[in-house]
Amino acid sequence: MPYEWTPEPPYEKVEWQLSLWPYRSLLRKDFVLFIGGTAALVSLPLLTLIGQAVMWGLLPFFGLMIAGVWYALHVSYRRGEVLEELTVDEARAQLTRHNPKGDTQEWEANRYWVTVHLHPKGGPVENYITLRGGDREVEIGAFLDAEERLALYDELKSALRP
Repeated sequence: MPYEWTPEPPYEKVEWQLSLWPYRSLLRKDFVLFIGGTAALVSLPLLTLIGQAVMWGLLPFFGLMIAGVWYALHVSYRRGEVLEELTVDEARAQLTRHNPKGDTQEWEANRYWVTVHLHPKGGPVENYITLRGGDREVEIGAFLDAEERLALYDELKSALRP
């Protein structure tokens, strides 16, 4: 699961923290291997053109293709650099979202007034989870998949129980 509880459940303490991040199927360390493998596979047809003038005409397009794949993966990583941290202590609950561009969004409410809501349909995503406290309602874990949001909802309900 792309989230972590500190300390681990069950919650014997009143204070705990939940950190959430988007799932990554391609790790940064495997990025170079993927680009190298893609370049090697795509260049196989160029081997038949070694020594011919046509090869020099195709090389710029080959370079553009590799650069395009690299750029698309780089943009995907930048957009996925999101971290949400829910910190709960004896008196308050605070949700901090660190966005990819470096800005942060914060929400805070009295711990005992915070409720967790699941919206199976009608939200921007299936099984949309929100936290309501005070006069605001905020989303949490919108980047998780539907099954992960269901599991998170059950865990949050039991963790926020007074």
